[in-house]
This record gives sequence, C-alpha cells and structure tokens, in this order.
Amino acid sequence: MDINDVKNVCIVGAGNMGHQIATLCAIHGFKTACTDISEEMLKKAEGFVDQYLPGRVAKDKLTQEQADQARKNIRFTSSLEDAVKDADYAIEAAIEVLDIKRKVFADMDKFAPAHCILATNSSAIVSSRIADATQRPDKVLNLHFFNPALVMKLVEVVQGAHVSDETLQISMDFCTKIQKVPVHIKKEVDGFLLNRIFGAINREANWLLEMGVASVEDIDKACVYGAGHPMGPFTLNDLTGIDLSYIMSMEAFKATGDRTHLPTPSVVEHYVKGEFGQKTGKGWYDYNK
Repeated sequence: MDINDVKNVCIVGAGNMGHQIATLCAIHGFKTACTDISEEMLKKAEGFVDQYLPGRVAKDKLTQEQADQARKNIRFTSSLEDAVKDADYAIEAAIEVLDIKRKVFADMDKFAPAHCILATNSSAIVSSRIADATQRPDKVLNLHFFNPALVMKLVEVVQGAHVSDETLQISMDFCTKIQKVPVHIKKEVDGFLLNRIFGAINREANWLLEMGVASVEDIDKACVYGAGHPMGPFTLNDLTGIDLSYIMSMEAFKATGDRTHLPTPSVVEHYVKGEFGQKTGKGWYDYNK
C-alpha cells in the first residue's frame, strides 16, 4: 500500500479540530466521512462547511467548481461503522481521555478494512497507549495537527517503536498531499516536539502571572512585540482551549510524576468554572464583551 491507494478518509470527532481536518481532506480530493456521537456537533460541523467553502470562493482561494466538489466529497454521520467501513485512512480527533480513545480505536479496528491506517490527532496521549486496543498496532500512530488545522501548516508524525515504516511513509505523504508540512518525530515523547517547546513558554508565562509579575495582557504583548510570536500564550490558550491545557498538564504529570507539569491555580480555576476560552465565551479574556 502507498499514498495512491488512499482514496477514502474517516474523521472521528466533529469538534473544532475534527471538522477542520475533514474539510481539509475534502478540499484536497479525498472522499471524507466525518462522524460523531453528538448530532448537535455534526450539525454544527456541517454548518461550518456550508459557510467556509463559499467564503473561500468569495476570497478567490477556491473556484466555485473546487468548492462544489469539496462539498460533494464530505459527508456527516453519527454511525462510526458507516464512516469507517470503506476508509483507507482514519483520523481520531475525540476528547483527550485514554479510555475513550481506546474504545474508539477498538471499534475502528473492528469496522475498518484491514489495510486502513488508524491515526490519532492527540498531542497528549502517545499511540503506544492505544495501539494494543487494535489488531493492527503497526498501523496506529499519532498524526498531530495544530489549531486551526485549516491554517496551520505543521503536522507532527510520530513513529513509535510499534509503527511500521510503511505506515510512516504513507502518513508523511498524506500530509504533503493535503498541503501540510510533516515533521518526522522518531520516538514517542510526551508533548512531542513543538508542544514541549511552547510548554516551557506557557508554564513560565503562567507562573509569571501567578507571582503577580505582569498581567495576562502585558505577558501576551511581550511575546508578540518582543519575541515576534503571532499571538501571546494566553490568547493562544484561549484559542486551543484551557480545558485541553488542563488535561494535557494532568496527563504529563501522571506519566512523569513531575510536579512542574501540574496546572497552575489560575488554570485550575478556569477549568473548574468551565471557562475554556473562545469556545465558551470566556477564558483568560472575556469574549462576551
């Protein structure tokens, strides 16, 4: 099997990452099925596609013909079995909870063709913790997109010890085909590549806030106007989700026992209050104003 054999793609999870990855695949010619257990999420995802594609046409980023074809390429279903039954490549973008992911992968393994590669978009849970829930561990890997997936070019392709060279090569080629820039991560490490680098920045930013050294706004300004970042760490955290940040911190702590990975009191407070950032209307910043 090689990239030319990949025609049908399944995306499991219709949330922010899932529906963007699905849209991306449809635009680049893959027959794409997006599935979720929530009918509400599926409806929102379909609404996003129906707004996004005409918007790209209006901005001359797609022709009308390309947009029409992309819309034909994508479908939404609440049935995982229906979504994955013909898939050549499946990407899971569900909640960052290990037990849930293992159940999803066991079900995908049961319903998907034997040749289908099963990837997780997780940045917090390495695929070796999931692969043994399937009968195809050599075809299970992390394929980590960055948010927003339709914009960010980087994809981290993680080759754990269980991942075959064929699976790696197809995954790298798949990323190139959807016009992303894949980087080959040669071994599993918590946080992979970029999140480890930015994790150090975010932890320091959070503790500077806790110590009262500077405000959220001024720390963000320092990173934007001094370090040249496109957005500050707190703005970025509101975009990606404080809930995700909390879960990833807790997963890192559970894996390492290193207390420096624990979320700061302010992160915990936002998490407990359900203030996850842009998706809830409030996080480090208030988006309801």
